Amino acid sequence: MILLTAAAAVMMVIYLVITPDASTGQKENAHLIGASYMTMNNEFYEILNEQISHRVEAEGDRIILRNPALNAQRQIEQIEGMLEKGIDVLILTPVNADGLKEVLTKAHAQGVKIIVVDSDIADAELADCTIVSDNYRAGQLVGEYMLRTRKKADVVLMTHETATSGRQRVQGFLDTIRANKEIRVVGRISCEGQLEIALPGMEDYIEMGTPFNCVFCLNDPASLGAVAALDNHGLLESVDVYGVDGSPDAKQLIYEGKIKASAAQFPSRIGDEAANAIYDLLEGREVEKYISVPVELVTKDNVEQYNVDRWQ
Repeated sequence: MILLTAAAAVMMVIYLVITPDASTGQKENAHLIGASYMTMNNEFYEILNEQISHRVEAEGDRIILRNPALNAQRQIEQIEGMLEKGIDVLILTPVNADGLKEVLTKAHAQGVKIIVVDSDIADAELADCTIVSDNYRAGQLVGEYMLRTRKKADVVLMTHETATSGRQRVQGFLDTIRANKEIRVVGRISCEGQLEIALPGMEDYIEMGTPFNCVFCLNDPASLGAVAALDNHGLLESVDVYGVDGSPDAKQLIYEGKIKASAAQFPSRIGDEAANAIYDLLEGREVEKYISVPVELVTKDNVEQYNVDRWQ
């Protein structure tokens, strides 16, 4: 039974790292679209990719998806593999914003169009189009809400330092709370935006004994991990948790009063913008170089205005 379970786990890892190529309804001389998000262990990217896939398949073209699972070197290798397959367009969310210049330069030399989504690359000129949420504003919205609702706070930050989007959200939050000197940052936990890293990271921090009463998380998987850790230690009633994403799970916890707020992203809209950019670029039309999709703050006061059980 143990051997069977281990084999199943290995098959699951293989599936998560390399997903099969889609070819339903493919037309003659179909375009080949490659997609590489930083991880598929986040429903945000599933929704975004579904939106793009629907359009690509409706056009009779083909999309291939590769999952680097937060491994920067694996992402480079998988992009290399897609270039060998002859992709026409690359949809990309970088694992490491600084590490893709060489492979993206190679892609450009092959005539591949590059569309960056969700988190910027360091060499922005290598992207034909970048489509992201207003990540800095997301942090600002949470910071503004904290300023309205708290006179003082000791805050722990949950971060993802190699992701530009994560850094921007944290910076927007920090720049905003500076207006109140009684709100101070007392610690940081690097969690790569992953629940399974955030939860033990938060538990380790709790066990250090440093007092805190607020947690700002770069995304909702991190906030869910923080909530679980705080709940395990009986601290959820005394610590406020804030996130970014507006995911269904986070909205449910906001409704229940276990998360204070989350700055909502709109992956379906980002996917729509990316799909439009694909076909504008393929057909030689001009596209905006940088598209910023607005975010909205979800709190207990307005959560019922959103679909709690789905992404927006």
